[in-house]
Amino acid sequence: MAPCARVACVTRVLFHSEGARLRCRWLLLALVACHSASRSDEESTGRTADPSASPQDDRRVYGVDDFGDTIRLTHRAERIVSLNPATTEILFALGAGPRVVGRTHYDQWPDSAKHVPDLGPGMRPNIEAVLGTRPDLVLLYASADNREAARRLRRAGVTTAAVRVDSIAQFNRLTRLLGRLVGDSARGAFVADTVMRTLDSVRVAMRDARRMTVVMPTWNDPLIVIGGGSFMNELVTIAGARNVYDSATSPSPMVSFEDVLRHNPEYVLTGPEAAARLRAQAKWRALPALRNGRLLLFDTARVLRPAVRLGEGAVSLARLLHPELVR
Repeated sequence: MAPCARVACVTRVLFHSEGARLRCRWLLLALVACHSASRSDEESTGRTADPSASPQDDRRVYGVDDFGDTIRLTHRAERIVSLNPATTEILFALGAGPRVVGRTHYDQWPDSAKHVPDLGPGMRPNIEAVLGTRPDLVLLYASADNREAARRLRRAGVTTAAVRVDSIAQFNRLTRLLGRLVGDSARGAFVADTVMRTLDSVRVAMRDARRMTVVMPTWNDPLIVIGGGSFMNELVTIAGARNVYDSATSPSPMVSFEDVLRHNPEYVLTGPEAAARLRAQAKWRALPALRNGRLLLFDTARVLRPAVRLGEGAVSLARLLHPELVR
């Protein structure tokens, strides 16, 4: 707990992913000491203070984001800037699409999302452009590149939630959180539960399937593949196969092509555009999987987003990997 809490005996500590917000009203006699202590804590941890919070703050606490900051609102979110394609898809599934007033370049589903103003790539956003939409909630992807944006938005008095969606469990948590933030926790739970049930049904159907080995390259130079820390690794497992890089804790580890050759996966899983690039490279044609025509193309619209189509993604991968078991 921050030193000011020990002096003033009044502190609110808000955790939720990379950071924490300390909210207290200092006792008059300890004002200088507490202010100094809170600044010291902020500098050492990277956490930002929320000037709008106080011990009498009547805003409801919805949880803690992945920067470790508390999410507070006085009412359901009405003007939402979603700078994460996954959160945008979830919001539309929750029926809150009309309340989304800003998105990223990459938010292409559903089609109605394309009519929302495009505010850029989502990383290191233009703060002035975001504030120009008059949001009461901004959703960011919780990467180091967005930490400063979260700080600036909170200092401007805007409720900000930085969330990481690298796993199925994180999707489940996020969907329920967004349901609460838009004032429909029942629908949030319904959407999350529906996706989880679909994933469970695929898992059960594939439990006795032969586990062929696969590699999933996502970038060529440097060579980056899907690792064990990614929801895509989970989808492949659910769909009845094994990612040769499932022991890598990173969602997207950088590897050498020689290492891929050593693993010698039975199949290469990738999207249509990436497949054309792989086929054009002599080194990839030397991989037995490609040489033997075992390059499988998945539906990127369903597989590449940890959002409401995760269940569809698992079904499509199972059908691709085990066509004899999935109709």
